[in-house]
Amino acid sequence: YGFLNGGTSLALAENLAGVGSVSLCPDKIPMGSSVSANHLQAVPVGDTVTIVATILHKGRTTHVWNVNVLTPSGQVASTARVTNYLVDPQPAR
Repeated sequence: YGFLNGGTSLALAENLAGVGSVSLCPDKIPMGSSVSANHLQAVPVGDTVTIVATILHKGRTTHVWNVNVLTPSGQVASTARVTNYLVDPQPAR
């Protein structure tokens, strides 16, 4: 319909939160266990968005992130809360 899709915003948010968890705990695998978002403003196709992730909780087994999708003018288009469960990698078979 000519606007950034809300599902795309969620995919970007979950991906960035996962990358953030990996950067903090490279010996763990982050598994998204919960994601919740609010889409506040439409972003026309062709505009460039900026995505900012801020960690709210850094535990041994969970990370909670707030991720904002920002318009070119810096307004929040979408905001998401992502919880990652951190697991140990499985040994190769």
